Amino acid sequence: MGNLKFLRNNGFTWIDVSRPAHGDMRELGNRFSFHELNLDDCLSKVQIPKIDRYEDHLFIILHFPTIAKETSIPRSSQLCVFIGKGYLVTVHQGDLSPLVDMFELCAKSNAERQDLMGRSSGYLFHSIVDALVDNLIVTIRKVIGNFDDIEDEVFNEKISVAKEISHLRREITSLRRMAIPLKRTVLELSTRDMQRFSEEDLTLYFDDVRDHIDKAIEELEESKEVIEIYKDTDFMHDVDKSNKILAVLTILFTLSIPATLIGSFYGMNVSLPGGVETGLWTFLGEFTTFIMMLTAAAGGAIGMTLYFRRLGWV
Repeated sequence: MGNLKFLRNNGFTWIDVSRPAHGDMRELGNRFSFHELNLDDCLSKVQIPKIDRYEDHLFIILHFPTIAKETSIPRSSQLCVFIGKGYLVTVHQGDLSPLVDMFELCAKSNAERQDLMGRSSGYLFHSIVDALVDNLIVTIRKVIGNFDDIEDEVFNEKISVAKEISHLRREITSLRRMAIPLKRTVLELSTRDMQRFSEEDLTLYFDDVRDHIDKAIEELEESKEVIEIYKDTDFMHDVDKSNKILAVLTILFTLSIPATLIGSFYGMNVSLPGGVETGLWTFLGEFTTFIMMLTAAAGGAIGMTLYFRRLGWV
């Protein structure tokens, strides 16, 4: 099948399957004694990380981030691995660039092949996971780099960055969903599991990978705390702005009460002093009444303003 690529080094084989089809899985099933359920899992993109142990091999599912070009949001990409004594099979969707680059590099350069593939399938598995974890850390640091771009805006009361904060929260959450199960799965890989497929001691190598995963999770937890601070700060600024707007509108409404009250009296269908219906006022008298009403309303508004200032409300 065209999707199966082979590399041999020091007596073992690396088979890489990019964008697997049913025919590719049938061929793998014919070549090896893989369980049909594991082959079906390779065709699915939504399997949870896990380790299935068999007498002569392991089946491992891991998730690593890739960046969607349309949204620039990290999304999960599945890597399925069959590891046996003389072989290692990787099945993925072709979007894990470190893995694709590693296979191409090993195919082109014998020196790189010796360095990356080593002398066993266990060492090769370490090289693959190490490269993908390093890429996870790079992705995390790219996301963290965006924090500096919005930090000044977050603490500027005149600018709202709710959309940018939501975008960063989504990125951090997506990465945490991948990093935490990754740590759990790699921790389940015991030294005994790897020594089954390698003559050299790989304990230190996998301890180093676990340390890198721990650093990645630590950076994600710190980023989660920072983004929560940004969210709370932006929320408080928005609340403060709303309170100031409501305060101004409330004051304007309150100061209009005297004018509204006086106008409501003269709007009633009854005779009041100064009203036109009394027939005692000329145009000058009507104008004088208007001035008196306006003065009364303004006096009431000024009095209320002075009282509010005394209380410290304005």
